[in-house]
Amino acid sequence: MAKHVAVLMGGWSAEREISLSSGNGCADALESAGYRVTRVDVQRDIAEVLGRLRPDVAFNALHGPYGEDGTIQGVLEILGIPYTHSGVMASALAMDKGRAKTVMAAAGVPVAESVNLDRHEAAKAHAMAPPYVVKPINEGSSFGVLIVREGANRPPAELASDDWRYGDLVMAERFIPGRELTCAVVKDEATDVIEVVTREPFYDFTAKYAAGGSIHVLPAKLSPVVYQNVRMLTVRAHQALGCRGVSRADFRFDEEKPGGGELICLEVNTQPGMTPTSLVPEMAAHAGMSFSALCSWMVEDASCGR
Repeated sequence: MAKHVAVLMGGWSAEREISLSSGNGCADALESAGYRVTRVDVQRDIAEVLGRLRPDVAFNALHGPYGEDGTIQGVLEILGIPYTHSGVMASALAMDKGRAKTVMAAAGVPVAESVNLDRHEAAKAHAMAPPYVVKPINEGSSFGVLIVREGANRPPAELASDDWRYGDLVMAERFIPGRELTCAVVKDEATDVIEVVTREPFYDFTAKYAAGGSIHVLPAKLSPVVYQNVRMLTVRAHQALGCRGVSRADFRFDEEKPGGGELICLEVNTQPGMTPTSLVPEMAAHAGMSFSALCSWMVEDASCGR
């Protein structure tokens, strides 16, 4: 009898639409691989819904708060339903950018200098000398990310706006110029490295999800030393945070810095996008792993106690 997989998607975070795209793509791939699939648009009654469905596996295609921060993982642990991606602790840790950086730095993964503060304080005066980046402490898909340019007279006015919807705690982080690199872990090994080339100063929402929003160079054209360093640090960050299944680490490489350049890990994403323009499926395909095979492996890898 075919394994019954509940694909969890949607939710109510700012990344809802991305999650629906990821989830439906994964559900299609799993159906083509022969699984019995139920698509679940997650609402606050998710425990009751899953209690009725009793799937063999929950495929977590949620993004952002509640889906990526250990919350849904805790529900699945209580219900005893095996699930994909990282567990409660790793999900909560990786989602908190400040604490994740502390753990990664202790493991020897280079991170940028930063400070956490209330957004209203960040709106009053520069948290550090420009250029720097202000980002919500626990959002994904570049929501709420603001770049403060060199020579800027004051912080971004958006931080004090009543329309701000990304929480009051933000991080101010030294801006790292240079090339945008990303690498994933699949089956406990690093994939090849992609360089993301965009028209924008960073890999923002449009660059990530709009068709033609960015160019993906795979494999990235880097020196062998830098290339292997990215792969090594991706696995190190994955292990330091306690991630499971698939994760993706994002880096900046400033090749103008003396001494071979500066490579900085920006963050680890425990629920990488699985949309048609997403990076992890592209990395897997480059290694000869189809999208259907990738999703199937994630289902077979699922467990509780992750």
